[in-house]
Amino acid sequence: MNIENLEAFVYVIHLGSFNRAAEALFLSQPSVTARIQSLERELDCRLFDRIGKQAVLTEEGKRFLPYAQQIIQTYQKGKQHVQQKRRLTGELRIGCTVSVSNYVIPELLPLLKKKYPRLRFKFVTGVTDELVGKVLNKEVDIGLVRNVTHPNLTSVKFFEDPIRLHVYADHPFIGNEALTIEAIGDQPLVFFECGALDWQRIHRIFETLRQPPNVEIQTDNSEMAKKLVMERVGICFLPSLCVRREVAEGKLFAIDLPETAGISMQTNIVAPQGEHEELVRELLQIGRELSLSR
Repeated sequence: MNIENLEAFVYVIHLGSFNRAAEALFLSQPSVTARIQSLERELDCRLFDRIGKQAVLTEEGKRFLPYAQQIIQTYQKGKQHVQQKRRLTGELRIGCTVSVSNYVIPELLPLLKKKYPRLRFKFVTGVTDELVGKVLNKEVDIGLVRNVTHPNLTSVKFFEDPIRLHVYADHPFIGNEALTIEAIGDQPLVFFECGALDWQRIHRIFETLRQPPNVEIQTDNSEMAKKLVMERVGICFLPSLCVRREVAEGKLFAIDLPETAGISMQTNIVAPQGEHEELVRELLQIGRELSLSR
């Protein structure tokens, strides 16, 4: 049975259409259709019912899906074991979000190089959806991205980065234990927006306030946002990792608010199913050594 046909089948199910599967596989839509039809001939059954432009999984397709996923996983795991020696002495390509690139990789890489002194490293930055595509298409080996799931990927939690309000030295919020989020309405706010789903929770909290926040500056750059706070332009909700040094040096102060407790940005390690298992374990161990979630 052709692995490429099985991959096309799983991609169509996961992405919801033949066109999207074709884009993810860098194929034409007729090529994906041909692969599905070839698989249907091998199985002697229909896997999809075509209703207009939609493809609906048949009962036979539903029963076959877990076996297709298992076959692909077994193939990928076998391929990983065959190629493991070459990978551990060659080049490791890591895709990561900008925040991971800026605030995690400089601490993580020296420890990873100690574990694998013969490896060369190549880093590619991007947004989560883009990097997941690069992992699936084998353009990078592993990704450090936002929390995602995909049938062809191993995705494990790497760390959580709490989102907290940060203010500059001598700000009146410091030491006020009775503070609630309503108080931010009187303050100029620098709003850092990274596009992750976690920030929607901040937006929803803003919508409940009697007085809307005074957002004077919006930016998608965390370095710009934290420097504006240090220059006393305003206060800002920021991921804790990007301000660890400034907090330790007393240049910025984290303010805990009951309304935002528990809001954090989760970063996962993603890799093709059955591949790079040893490296994933090592990264998780390094993450614990670095206390990334503190």
